[in-house]
This record gives sequence, structure tokens and C-alpha cells, in this order.
Amino acid sequence: MTISKSVSTNGKLSKDTVSSESTEPLTVSEKVEPLQDWKQSLEQLFYLQRCSHLLMAVIEPQTLILRYGNELFCQVSKIHSTLLGSETGLSAKLLGKNKNPKIEDGLFNGLNIKISDLFQQWDSLTFEQLYRYHLLHHILKQYYDIDLQSLQLFNQSAIAILNSANTSEQRFIQIWLNSDLLQITKLNSQLDDFAEFKFNLMPFSERESWFLKPGNLDDIAQKLNLENYQVKGVFLLEGLEITESEQMRRLTHQLISRDLIVQSQQWENIQQQLQALFRVKTCLVMRIQGQEAKLSQSLNNNPLHQPIIYPLDTLKDSPMLQALQDNQVINIPDLRQQCFTDCERYLRKLNIRSVLLIPLVIQSVNLQGSQQILGVVGLTSDHPNHFTLSDVKNAYQLIPAFITAFCHCLQEQFTNLRNIHPSVEWRFLQEAERRSWGFQPETIIFETVYPLYGISDIRGSSEQRNRAIQVDLLEQFQLAINIVEALCETQKSSLGEQLKLDLQDYITQLKTEINVEIEMSSTDYLKEHLEIYFDCFSQCSPKVQTALKQYKEACNNEHGCVYTARSYYDEMLNLITYHLQQVWTHWQEQMQAILPHYCEMEFSDGMDHIIYVGKSIDSRFTSFHIRSLRYEQLRAMCDCARRIFRLKSEQKITLDLAHLVLVQYTPIDIFHDENTEGIFAVRGTRDIRYEIVKKRIDKGVDKDTKIRITQPGMLTLVYSTEEEWQEYEQYFRYLHREGWVDSQIEFGIVDPLPGVSGLNYARVAILE
Repeated sequence: MTISKSVSTNGKLSKDTVSSESTEPLTVSEKVEPLQDWKQSLEQLFYLQRCSHLLMAVIEPQTLILRYGNELFCQVSKIHSTLLGSETGLSAKLLGKNKNPKIEDGLFNGLNIKISDLFQQWDSLTFEQLYRYHLLHHILKQYYDIDLQSLQLFNQSAIAILNSANTSEQRFIQIWLNSDLLQITKLNSQLDDFAEFKFNLMPFSERESWFLKPGNLDDIAQKLNLENYQVKGVFLLEGLEITESEQMRRLTHQLISRDLIVQSQQWENIQQQLQALFRVKTCLVMRIQGQEAKLSQSLNNNPLHQPIIYPLDTLKDSPMLQALQDNQVINIPDLRQQCFTDCERYLRKLNIRSVLLIPLVIQSVNLQGSQQILGVVGLTSDHPNHFTLSDVKNAYQLIPAFITAFCHCLQEQFTNLRNIHPSVEWRFLQEAERRSWGFQPETIIFETVYPLYGISDIRGSSEQRNRAIQVDLLEQFQLAINIVEALCETQKSSLGEQLKLDLQDYITQLKTEINVEIEMSSTDYLKEHLEIYFDCFSQCSPKVQTALKQYKEACNNEHGCVYTARSYYDEMLNLITYHLQQVWTHWQEQMQAILPHYCEMEFSDGMDHIIYVGKSIDSRFTSFHIRSLRYEQLRAMCDCARRIFRLKSEQKITLDLAHLVLVQYTPIDIFHDENTEGIFAVRGTRDIRYEIVKKRIDKGVDKDTKIRITQPGMLTLVYSTEEEWQEYEQYFRYLHREGWVDSQIEFGIVDPLPGVSGLNYARVAILE
């Protein structure tokens, strides 16, 4: 290759100054002298570049080997330090080829460094794609008379990351290629790479639109057969370091992404981006909630430490509060000089010296001058005077993205979509959207809804569990006595005799009384007065060792005690819960098809369910819908009972269930209380009475007989007025017609409950 020293008047190398006889790589001795001349011409071309931020390099078109780089290119890509560094990666590769590599004035003599050795992780476009695009541009123009210059399809750039041993310090370079100095010759003129596209038959007016369609340019670029073309000349690479702007772009994209709501890993990525952009290790967040400020060391909902709560009135002199009041980014160069409150003193204990405070304040769109304060993001450093004017500028630019991210998180915390029933989800999303725009919070209320409450209660569950506890403890204490008796038979032990008497006293007590408190104290007694001697007992006679082995085997489980009867009880409880949930879920699908409504289930010793339905939940609501749902509720309860009958007949359980439905003929109002764990609470004195009845009715008894109003295998209806019974009497008749229940109905009055009186009940047997 020979290159003349001439430069055109516009500062560019003329095409006739570059010629190449062959694209075969030259030896080092053949290259050195021509490159010296070449370098002089390039220095004229790049003279002004020394005072700019543009990186420039020359690349051989077929081997993609670097031949020259201007001073800034070598500096930014750290070529010098790479070649002189440890024998890993690129440096090892280069040192293997040349024991004394060096770059003289930007000439890469004999180093054979390819562009792929310097850059990694290409964004959107790879260097190979850029390379093919430029060759395609020349080939289309030269051999197909298609000039797409006006479409700027070939002036695209790519973003790449410099290879570096320190991956935490990524440097982003935006790269363009210039192919004006290329000369391309087709070796086989008969071979048409693009014959299938029939460019010669395509009207000129359609060509531009065809190339602009997504994917078409990539398709023909991949069809390009590079082996059929001889490429001479050089590629000019132009680059611009955009590390800071690219970090800002990526960080902003992550902050505004709604994926942030469901992907907690995103928060970790955001913190890593913040740490790289601002050169920090820790991020602080102060959230303002009412009259309190909660400070945590993390951006996600699982802070590294429990948040520290400060009353707002204790922070009146804090820069944290000042940043919010002024809505200004505040740079604290040295906390030693600004420790005004306990908050700053706490940060000093964490060895924090300088802080950059970013306020998150939403200017309300509905009230002029009104604003919603979200909190403060604090970036910290253990060095004083860490943050620069550029950091402050970047912090201001990130405020809108931070606010968006925090609003998304507020929506997540507010809606908690995994727990919100689909029928009312729309209202929660509506309120979350309002709040994200800076409007003041409003309570979510559903007015005039009809409640449908039912219970499938395991009868005598407490007694059965106590009986299981008793059986297990008696077995364990008997195994304990066996150990002590074996000890006393083989050797005289006064302590052993007294221990045996204590164990016998416990057995006597366990046979007469049992409860959870005795369960815990009995187990603790064995651990503290028997099991502490097991190391000694293991060295006693074989009879003692045998008794000890039996005790340990019986207690070899996750509970560390005899748990046989209780395990069987737990299995029955889990089996009942599973089948009740399965049956009710099946019926809920049918009931939701009638009209969408809210439904919540709770499982403990059986199943409770509550349904809310009304026009405020679904505007299509009519009296037919409420009556249909009331009847379906009764049918579903009967089906739950039948499933329990089947389990008992198959001897999978020994427990019985009683079923109850509470009638509320008048509607109530419900609202979402954000200060409680429940989704909804009732509103108003009248509605609270309904809640009281719900909590106490399952223990209700008949006023005359004092017998529980709920009975195993029966459906009990509790109502207040004759009007309510007339409606449900019709449903009971339908249930009997369908074969769900018996025709005989028992009636009675519920003995007055604390704060509640005037309730009646009707009870009917459910048919198997």
C-alpha cells in the first residue's frame, strides 16, 4: 500500500492518494517505512482533532486490524496501559506476539490489534453490521445504480463498551465509520447476490420505501457475499466518548420502566448505575409519610437495615428538609461542618463525609402552588468534597425519572396487585394513577353493596387438637419414664427416682387436663430435666441405651417431639382446607359469570367467605343479580358439605363441619383502610353491627335450649326480618327440589349476643 502526502483543500484525503495492490497483510519490515509517510499525511488530517473530543483511527477493511489512532483514541482506549499491563486478555495476546510492543506516535506497527480486541457489548448495531452497511452502500451504488445516500441508512452509529479489566468502570464510545476512501471491485460479475429481490424490475419510486421497511436492509446486508469483492483503501473510524450521557440514558430508562414494579432486580441495577455515574457506594432514601421521615439505606422495599424514623419537627434544621422545602439539589461538601440534627450525626457514624441530596417533589396539576412531597434520594461518599458541578447538573436531570420511579413504587405498594380482587382492581388502579399525578389521596369507598357471608366451621376442632396433643405427650412422657426406670433398675440413683416421680405426676395431669400452655410447658420440662442427661445415659447399660434410642426415634422430626397424633390432625385439617378451597373456587367461577363481585376467603378451622356485590362495583347490577348470587352461595355451601361427607366416608377424616349463612338484607358501605391489613372495612354504626354479628354468630346458641345453632352436616341460616326469611324460604324450596337439602326445616331464636339481639335462625340437613 502506498499513500501520497497530498491533502485536499477541504482537509480530507483525496481518493487518488490511496491505492492498494493487495489486501494481503504485509510484514512488519514492509509496513514500517510506508507507514511513516502515511502517518505524516494523517497528522495533517488529524491536526485539529488534537484539540477536540473526537477519536479517530484507521482500519484495514478486510482484516479489521488497527493501523493508526490519533492521540485521543490511544488515550481513551488505554492502549498504552493495556500493552504494558498484566499478561491477561489483550495484553497477553499482544505480548505473546511481540515481547517489546509499543505504539510510536499512534502507529500500531506489527501489533495486529483488531477492533474487536478493544470493544465489547455493542449496542443495537455491531461493528460487523456497520461494516456490511458501508460495503453495501458502495456496491448498490456502483453495480445496481441505487444511491441511498439521501435516506442516511448508512450513516448509523453504534455504541460499544471498551474492554477493561475493571468492569465497574465502563467507558462507552459512540462509533461511526467513514468509507469514502474505499475502492470495491467485484470479482465475479456474473454472481448476483440480490437476484431474488429483482431491483432491476422495481420502479424507482418504490425503491426508497422498500429500503425503509424494517428488516429489509438487514436482509440484503446478510445476503452480501464478501468473498466476491476485493476491497482496497482504508476505513476511517470516528468515535466520541459518551460514558456520562450513556449512563444517564440507561439510568433514566430503568427508572421510568414500569417493569420496575414487578422486578426487584431492577432496583439493584439502578443502584449500580448510580454508583457508577456518581462514583458512590451507598444510596440513601428518606421517605416522607405524614409527620414522619423514614430513612433507609436502599431504594427498594427491602432496605439493608430497618428504616430509622425521625419526627419531621426534629429535622427543621436538616439539609434533608431544606432540599425538599426549596425543591433544590443540595451538595453537602463535608458533613463535619453541617451536623445540625440527629439525622446528620447518624450519617457521620456511617463514615459518610459528603452527600448529594436530590428532592422528589411533585407540583400538583390541580391546585396552583400545591405540591406532593415524596422524599429525598441521598448519594453519599466517605470522602469530603466528592461531588462536582457536573454531578449536581446530572442530579437535576434525573429528578423527573426518580419521581416516575417512586410513583410506580407507590402504586405497587398501594395496589399490591397480587392481593386485590379483579372485581375492584380498577378502582385501586384509578386511585394509584391519581396519586401519581400529584392529587391528594382519596379514600376508596364502595357504597351500597350487599354482603353475603358464610362459614364452614370444623365442629370441635379445639377439642380434637387437644386430644391429639394429649396422646402425643402421654406417649413421649411414657418413653421418658422408660429411660429413667431402666436407669434405676441397673444402678442406684436417688435423682433418677425423683425424676421418675415427677414424670408420673405430669402423666397424671396430662390425663385430666390439656391445653396449649400445658403443651409448651411439658415439652420444655422434658428438654430441661431429662434430655440434658442424654449424653450421660448413652454411656449406661444396654437397657438404658435401648430406651434412649426409642425416645430419640420417636422425636426424630422437625418438631423435636412425639408428633404422631398431631401430625394426623394437621393432615386432616390441610385436606379439609384444600377441598373446601377447591370446591369454592369452582363455584366462584360460575358466580363471577353472573356478575363480577368482590370475594374474599379465609382459612383456619374451616373456611369463611365474604362477598360484596353492588352497582358501585359493577354498574350492571340489578336485583336479579343479588338474588342469583344468594341462591348460588347456598348451593356452593351444600357442595362444600357434600365434599366433606365424601372424605369422611372414605375414612380420610374423622372431623365434622357445620355450615352457616348470615343474611343481610340492607346494603352497607365499605372502604379501603390503608392503616390495617384487611382490604376492606365497613363504614358507619349500622354497618359495624353487621361486623359484630359476623365475628360472634358461629358461637350462637338457641335461646331456649342453649344448644349451638350450627350442627354438623347441616346448613344454618341466620336472619333478622320476616322479609328476609320469605326470600330464603324460596331458596330452601329450590334446594330441596334439586336434591341438595332435606324438606324438614328447624326454626329458632338466637340467644342475644353481646351488643346484638333479634336474630332468628332456620336449619336444614344437607343431603349426601
